[in-house]
Amino acid sequence: MDTSAFGPILSCLFAELTTGATGGANFVLNGGDIGMLASLDMLSAEEASRSVHGGATIAAHTAHVSYGLSLMNRWAAEGGNPFANARWQDAWAITTVDEERWKGIRAALRQEVIRWKETLSTPREVMEIEISGMVGSVAHTAYHLGAIRQIVAGARGPKDPMSG
Repeated sequence: MDTSAFGPILSCLFAELTTGATGGANFVLNGGDIGMLASLDMLSAEEASRSVHGGATIAAHTAHVSYGLSLMNRWAAEGGNPFANARWQDAWAITTVDEERWKGIRAALRQEVIRWKETLSTPREVMEIEISGMVGSVAHTAYHLGAIRQIVAGARGPKDPMSG
């Protein structure tokens, strides 16, 4: 199946999640929301090292999303199944970060986001399972943005003005 019809839509939704709801055409985030990357940039290493009720830290969530996108980018560039030997546990083991490591985790995420957004908008022939992975990458990013925003208030976006 050719992604020309839906790839740009996925890219648009992914961009909204990662770089913000701008220009009034938002579908997931409230208007004026700066998205995942800028929200993470506002957090200190101390805040990124927080978890709630023994769950994963913001740094771990961020590294996990970055790693997942790196696998999607590898799939897009090389084909095959880069998920077969994935090491998901490495990101989840991150508990405490200093400012340098936190900066590196955010930089890695930003690189993968840029590459994946471009990949989503570039037409290609894919199988059904690959389409599922592409759509899933957008939903997965949304899930982790929500999880991060539940951990620390400083990462939350603006409230919906219609909700009162």
